[in-house]
Amino acid sequence: MKDREASFLDSHAGRAESMMVINPEEYLKYNTKRGLRNADGTGVLVGLTEIGEVHGYIMDEGERIPAPGRLSYRGIDVSDLVTGFQADKRSGFEEVIYLLLFGSLPTREELTEFSQLIGEKRGLPAGFTEDMVLRAPSVDIMNKLARSTLDGYSYDDNPEELSVRNILRQAIELVARFPTIIAYAFQAKRHYFDEESLYIHAPDPDLSTAENFLQMMRPDQSYTPLEAETLDLALVLHAEHGGGNNSAFTVHVVASAATDTYSAVAAAVGSLKGAKHGGANNRVMAMMSDIQDNVKDWTDEEEVQGYLERIVRKEANDGSGLVYGMGHAVYTESDPRAVLIKAKAGELAGEKGREE
Repeated sequence: MKDREASFLDSHAGRAESMMVINPEEYLKYNTKRGLRNADGTGVLVGLTEIGEVHGYIMDEGERIPAPGRLSYRGIDVSDLVTGFQADKRSGFEEVIYLLLFGSLPTREELTEFSQLIGEKRGLPAGFTEDMVLRAPSVDIMNKLARSTLDGYSYDDNPEELSVRNILRQAIELVARFPTIIAYAFQAKRHYFDEESLYIHAPDPDLSTAENFLQMMRPDQSYTPLEAETLDLALVLHAEHGGGNNSAFTVHVVASAATDTYSAVAAAVGSLKGAKHGGANNRVMAMMSDIQDNVKDWTDEEEVQGYLERIVRKEANDGSGLVYGMGHAVYTESDPRAVLIKAKAGELAGEKGREE
């Protein structure tokens, strides 16, 4: 049976691939976009949004001029948001989610109520962990997250109603439950595929999203305040990015068919998993491991530079010629998220004694 399948695939794969090729000139002839980028590198306008805005360059008489990067949520610069909640020594993710959903920052009372609601929703439905996570683990966490998102449909008493009120309920539940699902999926992966001990810690409704995730991920549930602050900042900086990226666009396409929330969000997770979208992080980590294995002295700038040049010449790493993690499709001079996370990462490196 397997030999027949292998023989068939070997003989037909090339034939199928040859039928997928379209002359590149046809795209120019019909002004058809190949992805979410125009020929000049600018983004393709696929819709309008007032939720987030990304500014990475200036257009002057058809020419793209590099400019410092800016990112805003509901018209508020993300740098100002971060400065505000960090100055008050509070987590920012919950209030940023409130801002994105409702258009304005919450009052102290509104934030308390919203945070308590999210805290109450962090736990998974009865039987979900055992039946949907532990009995069907995946070596890939994003794959497991997508499947678990779809599974949520079966545990929802009202999964199909498309009223704003019902979709809002589902959105809040997904925001609350995603960290729990991811943590449990990771623990299942470590146990069933890496042969490590299995730890399942219940979420704490009194902790922030970042604090909860850390305590669920760690065997001893320990974390430092600075670790929680760093993760909270990362969550804030990834909360929204203008609505035009691949996964957000996927939600627009799938939801426009009037399908349910779980199907639309699961499709977005599948998009985010891709190596040319959120999955690019995996290639960065793989590249860093490759450099670590092949560079004897990380403090030797000439040795590091020499190996990077080999990567660019396609002589090292995966042969792509790409230094993953460098450059951006929209930002040109700077990425405001990188500026903010770099400062906090420096603090964390100091705490861990890893400044070098």
